[in-house]
This record gives sequence, C-alpha cells and structure tokens, in this order.
Amino acid sequence: MPRRLSRRPLARLGLTLSLLLPASASAFCGFFVSGADAELYNDASQVVLMRKGTRTVMSMSNTYKGPAEDFAMVVPVPVVLQEKQVKTLPADVFTHIDQLSAPRLVEYWEQDPCWVPPVRREYEKGAMAVEEMPVESAGGAPDLGVRIEAKFTVGEYQILILSAEEATGLDTWLRQNKYKIPAGAGEALAPYVQSGMKFFVAKVDIEKVKRDAEGRAQLSPLRFDFESPDLRLPVRLGLLNASGAQDLLVYVLHPDSRFEAANYKNVFIPSNVEVLNEVRERFGSFYVQLFDATLKAEGGKAIVTEYAWQTSSCDPCPVPPLTPGDLYTLGGDVFGEGSASDGPGGRAVPGQPFFGQASSWVLTRMHTRYSKDTLSEDIVFTPAKPVRGGRAQGMGTSAEAPGAVEMAGSNNFQGRYIIRHYWEGAVACDSPVWNRWGGPPNGGESTQAATGLATAPRGQLALDSVVTSALPQLKLAGKPAPKRAKK
Repeated sequence: MPRRLSRRPLARLGLTLSLLLPASASAFCGFFVSGADAELYNDASQVVLMRKGTRTVMSMSNTYKGPAEDFAMVVPVPVVLQEKQVKTLPADVFTHIDQLSAPRLVEYWEQDPCWVPPVRREYEKGAMAVEEMPVESAGGAPDLGVRIEAKFTVGEYQILILSAEEATGLDTWLRQNKYKIPAGAGEALAPYVQSGMKFFVAKVDIEKVKRDAEGRAQLSPLRFDFESPDLRLPVRLGLLNASGAQDLLVYVLHPDSRFEAANYKNVFIPSNVEVLNEVRERFGSFYVQLFDATLKAEGGKAIVTEYAWQTSSCDPCPVPPLTPGDLYTLGGDVFGEGSASDGPGGRAVPGQPFFGQASSWVLTRMHTRYSKDTLSEDIVFTPAKPVRGGRAQGMGTSAEAPGAVEMAGSNNFQGRYIIRHYWEGAVACDSPVWNRWGGPPNGGESTQAATGLATAPRGQLALDSVVTSALPQLKLAGKPAPKRAKK
C-alpha cells in the first residue's frame, strides 16, 4: 500500500542557519564601524519586514568575528526612533522563518506496480479515501552638523539616533569618536543625508556579549518600527563591508499580499525540478548552483522569489508553520492587537486573541546575491498579485510543470526539488500500474530544507549532470526516466 509522507518537523535534516556564519559579520543594510584597527566584513544579510499600511517593523540578525573591542553598526532610518520602538529578539525566530521558507527537497518511492487495493464496502471507501492518498508533510559636534536625537540602551546595544547636515560631517564625527570608517563611507552616506534620513547607530558593549567556542559573537537580533510611505532597503551601505559578493535574504510579512521589487527585475526560482539521488547529500550546494544560474540568466541583476505562502500552512513543511507568537515577536504587538507574552522567545499566551488571524498573513521570501556591480540603488518593494508553483498533488505527482509559475487566487509558491526512487523490484502481474508514489519504505523523514545558503559550497555539482527535468530557461535539456522492469 502506498505510504504517507511523514509530517514530523525536519529541522535536523537541514544545514541550520543561525546567527553563527563562519568568519563573517552580518547586517542587513547598514555598515560596520570598528572601534579598533580591524577590518569587519559581512557576506550574508537577513531582514524581516512586517508591513501593514504605512508602518513597517524591521528585524535584523547580526554576527561578527573580530577583536574584543567595541564596534557599532550604522543603518539609515526614515525617522527618529525612540526607546520603546527598539527591541532585541530571541535568535530562534530568525532560524524558524528561514527554515520554513527555505527551498525544500522531497523524496518519493515508487510503489509496487502490481499492488491492488483491497475491495471495501461503500461506506468504508468514503472513510478511507483520504487515508490512501500520500500526503507531503506539512553627542554630536555642532560644527560638523551632527546631532544626537536620541540615546538609550537595549540589551547589549547602546543606541544612538543621529541626524546630519552633510555626509562628510557624519563621516568625520564617527572618526573623531574613534570609529574606523570603511573606505567610501562619506560618498555612500551622501544620498541618505540629502534625503533627510536619520542614522541608527547600535554600539555593542562587548562585556555583555556571549561568544561560542570559536570566538564568534552571538548578538541578539534587533527590531525597530517606523512609519514610511515606501517599503525600501538601503542596501548600498552594506557593500562597504563586503569582501566580495554577498547574499541578501528578505522576508516580507503582510496581511494580504506577496511582495516583489519595484525597481529591479523579478524572477522566480525554478521549482518542481526533479534531480538525481546524489543531490540528497549536497542539497545546499546544488541549490546555490541553481540559484547562481538563475541570476546569471538575468545578467546578475534580479531579485529571486523563493517562497510566497500563507503563514498558517505549508506543504511540505520542513518545520511547523509560524505561530501567532512568532508573528507577535516579529511585530504584531506594534499594530495594537495581539497576545501578551510571558515566556521565552516572545511566544503568545494560549487562548488570547491574535491580530488579523495568522492565516491572513502572507510570507514572501526574496533572495539576491549582489556586489557593487549589480545593485546600484536601494531596493523598493511593492505588493504583487498572488502566484502558485512548486506544489505537489495526489499520488506524488507535481501540480505544475517544472519551472512553471501561474497566477492564482492565493499564494502557494515554493522552491521544491524532487528525488524519485523508481521501482526496482519484481513485476509479477500482467498490467502494472506505474507512477504511484509514497514515503520511505521503512518509514522516516522525506523532506530536507536548504539553509545556510551563504556558506554552502559552490562548484561541487554541475546542474546538467544532476537535473533530470527540462528547464529551457537555464538551457538544461533534462534526462529520460529510467526504463521499468518487465514481467
């Protein structure tokens, strides 16, 4: 009988992306300034944007590896932030949202082509119909024109909100306060100063920071909220600390819509792609090769959508869906409704109401890998029509063709990759029925999430050697399915 695919959480199967990127410093859209004569680099960035109306709640993860001296990061913001608008978050909320929306690898095993379901009475057929279907698991210096607008402490961070009349003044102020500024900072700051932006400076008190056994600092994610008519990321400043190309992952949460870039080309990652069995052990490496090829096909200048789905469900689910408590932690409290929290991780109190209901929120995951040559201006995001793609349907087949994305009434798009284990046993019947798929013959898990993509090794797998689906957009011809055994 065909087996169900397991619904158990699969976090242990992925390469977990936490706040510990090796030998790197990470910030989503600002730059680091060091209190010592040290170079600080970031090669990956993560930011969650919860948007409702004109208010945005922005959360960002941070890590660095460097000397024990204090340093700060500088991020442009549209308004002067007050202490009540800035919070630290538990690290696991970033891990959860990354794992949930990450590209996923699923495996199917072809069932005995001679298996015949037992005959049941009519009332039994109705009761068992669902059971038989394989289901995927679910102080400023006045002469420099710099002013300290606000000053407060949150967790291990000493926060300053600065305004500046000229970029050169801000550059000089930071240097006079014993921060080493990346080359080109004055020029990069200029457009933000001219547009009246303020500057969020989060200085780390190293005495309050925990380190792991390898000396990597584990900083709490930071969250702040503000009003702005536009939803944009000032990514240009992030290039100041880049030692080369860097990955940017943006997660947008909105009550109704998925989002896309308004000022860059948008492309969907090819999904429902079938691959060979060897991809299982190197799924992260495979995925970054596919991602790089997708960007290259667009000249390297595109924003890649990897996921757009309601937050209350997923199929298959590498980890459980976001809870009302997760959404509350990422900004639900800012919107005036939601559950209070009395436990670790900002989890909601059971039984209390949550704003907007979890099912009404859409999670969009967008990804790009950029350098000074590919992102010349900040990214502006805009609502977009719902789409579907990368889904499965009954008996383990795919709902859409490889690489296909369709308009839909609601968002159901994901990066989904498939390993099929074709039947190799005896065929002891005259009329075998092929293409019936189920879970592992001996039980177990069959879904894996590709996380830690910024550090996944590149160049290990050639796409044309492991992709069996035809993808004309990437010039992949595909491979024929293996021949089945005869009786």
